[in-house]
Amino acid sequence: MRPALVVMVFSLVACGGTPQSDADKADAPGPIQPEAISLDGRPLYRPDFDPRTDSALTADWMSAASAYEADPGQLEALIWLGRRTAYLWRYQDAVGIFSNGIAAHPDEPRLYRHRGHRLITLRRFDAAITDLEMAAALIRNRPDQVEPDGQPNSAGIPVSTLAFNVWYHLGLAYYLKGDYPAAIRAYEACLEVSTNDDARVSVYDWLYMSLMRNGDTGKADALLGRVRSDMVLVESFSYHKRLLLYKGELSEEDLVGGGANALDVVTQGYGLAFWHDIHGRRRQAESWIDSVLASGYWPAFGYIAAESDRNRRIF
Repeated sequence: MRPALVVMVFSLVACGGTPQSDADKADAPGPIQPEAISLDGRPLYRPDFDPRTDSALTADWMSAASAYEADPGQLEALIWLGRRTAYLWRYQDAVGIFSNGIAAHPDEPRLYRHRGHRLITLRRFDAAITDLEMAAALIRNRPDQVEPDGQPNSAGIPVSTLAFNVWYHLGLAYYLKGDYPAAIRAYEACLEVSTNDDARVSVYDWLYMSLMRNGDTGKADALLGRVRSDMVLVESFSYHKRLLLYKGELSEEDLVGGGANALDVVTQGYGLAFWHDIHGRRRQAESWIDSVLASGYWPAFGYIAAESDRNRRIF
């Protein structure tokens, strides 16, 4: 007999077919439920994936579901089922999977780390902070471990660890709430466990913005002094470009050139909005926030940050 968890998610993924976009809602046989609600009350729906992406993501999910079905008590199988479910933009289902895991393994920090991440996606920042603070407590005095990538970079080299992801997402959750002192503390802890330039660049960017929002301009400028144009990167190129923009070594045009994917567009758009804002160019900042929010790529951190800033009337 299949475990109830697999039956539940399988019925949603396999039997439900390709996720539907907003444009398809009118033709659907029943009401389409939003996956999340934006901070200003808008329903957020899963997209239509292109056939190639849909096939690849579904195949990965089926493999994870089969592994879980074969051994429901195996923690790694449950974690991968939750992660693969989230990659299909089924974040509520992923949170449910990680919650079931926590019920069975209440002292496992990886479950709180992953659930906290997806609670951020669902705009449940307080709940995410609770989970990520729990994960931070659980990893204390434990050896760190490399976290394998579910969607590998072009080099196939994982660049983050469990401790990095706990502190990174905790800093993000605090930033999105506008609690910049707490975000700074989390990102400074994240830097202590950052062991490569990709990790450092990702932290530098959010830490710089947190420091500037908190009025710590001296510390922010000192942080930019640690950013070099020749840093060795395999995936954090967008954050690196943002930092070089803040340093004055790149222009706005350097960040908005062609060839960027949807995630890069949102990431760079939010960085440009922030950059214009700290230099007093309110109209340009608001225009970039509008562009980010018009993209529809609502799970991206830059999109959530733009949404949060507007909701808190920064823009």
